[in-house]
Amino acid sequence: MPHVIVKLWPGRTEEQKQELANRIAKDVIEILNAPQTSVSVSIQEVPREKWVDEVYNPDIMDKEETLYIKPGYKPENL
Repeated sequence: MPHVIVKLWPGRTEEQKQELANRIAKDVIEILNAPQTSVSVSIQEVPREKWVDEVYNPDIMDKEETLYIKPGYKPENL
């Protein structure tokens, strides 16, 4: 039952978010050979000023061992 959470800054259209969710789901289904009915995708908008506290620290720094792709930015540069 793959569930993918995408966190991003606000500013994308509903159409962009739906397209992103559709493409992620398609790839998850194809790569993992998962049934379409088992895949879910969530998109959570996090304001820039809350990014470090709500995303960078808990999801990136505190879970570095689970990252398959690491960000190329430092929080002080946001």
